[in-house]
Amino acid sequence: MRELEKERRGLIIDALDTEVRKEISIIASYDEDEIGSKMTANFITIGLNLTVKQAMSALVTQAEENDNISTLFVEDDEGLFYGALTLKDLITARSTTDLNTLIVTSFPYVYATEQIDDCIEKLKDYSEDLIPVLDEDNKILGVITSQSIVEVVDDELGEDYVKLAGLIAEEDIKEPLGQSIRKRMPWLLILLCLGMLVSTLVGVFESVIAHLTIIMAFQSLILDMAGNVGTQSLAVTIRVLTDENLTFAQKFRLVIKESKVGMTVGIILGVASVILIGVYLMVIKHKEPAFAFAVSGCIGVALLISMIFSSIVGTLIPLFFKKIKVDPAVASGPLITTVNDLIAVGCYYGISWILLINVMNF
Repeated sequence: MRELEKERRGLIIDALDTEVRKEISIIASYDEDEIGSKMTANFITIGLNLTVKQAMSALVTQAEENDNISTLFVEDDEGLFYGALTLKDLITARSTTDLNTLIVTSFPYVYATEQIDDCIEKLKDYSEDLIPVLDEDNKILGVITSQSIVEVVDDELGEDYVKLAGLIAEEDIKEPLGQSIRKRMPWLLILLCLGMLVSTLVGVFESVIAHLTIIMAFQSLILDMAGNVGTQSLAVTIRVLTDENLTFAQKFRLVIKESKVGMTVGIILGVASVILIGVYLMVIKHKEPAFAFAVSGCIGVALLISMIFSSIVGTLIPLFFKKIKVDPAVASGPLITTVNDLIAVGCYYGISWILLINVMNF
């Protein structure tokens, strides 16, 4: 219904019978971010004090209009949610069996007003085909089916994906040009300002670049590798943060682990760059061995330092966003990359200025 135009939606609702219209109005009363908006009124309920034979009779009567019959939900005398039992258990039970022995009173449930983001992990962990949705008085309003859970998870992954791309909402092929631009511009303006900071920082080292123009050729290598490591740490951190029960100690271990990963890959790639770039400058550019390996050494050290800091930044920023109750996916790839560019530029030109000009006097 939400996908239809308002006038057409009204015509369809008016044509429905009273019971269906009531169900739709209940579901539509919940915001799209609330789990109640994803439920269906297609479910079976039975009373608490029934016999097995009476429960079967109630099932047959309701099954004419409701086909989600794999799980039956039990209400007490006041109409409150009490528990659930499976169709298999009911069918295989003897007529003399006490129905209460078949009811699972610890059956999982969610409240209709819960935010989808908050209960998504709970829903994924349940292995039930149907999860009851309750109102504030613990009365059952509807159910979330396994298909709906898959759709909800898919929607949430889609939202996180576009946020990682630096967008504020999903786009589709039919979306107007102006609307797409409005979605992209906020982050692009922020990234423009951060990009100007990167350019300003490069300008600070203008004298270094003018004196050693060869080092400009390897700037993109440093920036790209730092950005890649930061984005990888960001992806790992956002995945870990889906666990709402993450403790401070676990978050601290995550930061330490990612910094160790950054340091390890930094050492490996740093050593490789020292050798490969040193040989490249000697053989292709015909530079003196001392100069060639001095430059490649600066690149290797800059890679190591920038990759360590990039992995830490890629972990800390989403943790910070989570702490201040902001979706950590907002700490998008472009943002992390630009912040890491600042770190990488400072490291690279700073080390070149200290080692190549002030220490080695090239």
